[in-house]
Amino acid sequence: MISVNDFKTGLTIEVDNGIWRVLDFQHVKPGKGAAFVRSKLKNLRTGAVQEKTFRAGEKVGKAQIDNRKMQYLYASGDQHVFMDQESYDQIELPADAIEYELKFLKENMEVHIMMYQSETLGVELPNTVELEVTETEPGIKGDTASGGTKPAILETGLSVQVPFFINQGDRLIINTAEASYVSRA
Repeated sequence: MISVNDFKTGLTIEVDNGIWRVLDFQHVKPGKGAAFVRSKLKNLRTGAVQEKTFRAGEKVGKAQIDNRKMQYLYASGDQHVFMDQESYDQIELPADAIEYELKFLKENMEVHIMMYQSETLGVELPNTVELEVTETEPGIKGDTASGGTKPAILETGLSVQVPFFINQGDRLIINTAEASYVSRA
């Protein structure tokens, strides 16, 4: 058990029969009444984000999440196969469980799989990934002065806004949290 006063961003807890990650929290001490902790939690099973308020000092269960380093191998129908690089064990995850993450996954890419006891919760992506531009309008000389952007489709099918000077075939660094352009690779 852990006190809500000890919340940290990224902490995983067990509340209401769910596994939650603390995204944000705020200790509030009103002038009248008892102190409380306002938190923003993400359900690791469903992906839902919820705001929840706890009384100061309230105890919640701490969830021990295992992050196993695995390699994304391939898609087999609606299932996606990952392999543990130490034991060579393979697990399959359904496409609907990792819908957002699929926008960034390439074959042979290393990711962390979140495990709770023997249950697979999902894929934890790196902060940035390197992807190639497969389709975009050609840049026109002189367009960079305005600092505008244009859409580009990447090798995984993800569409992002990029500066005018980016061309087809360029390799880009993409922020996985916001699905946005960072820089050229």
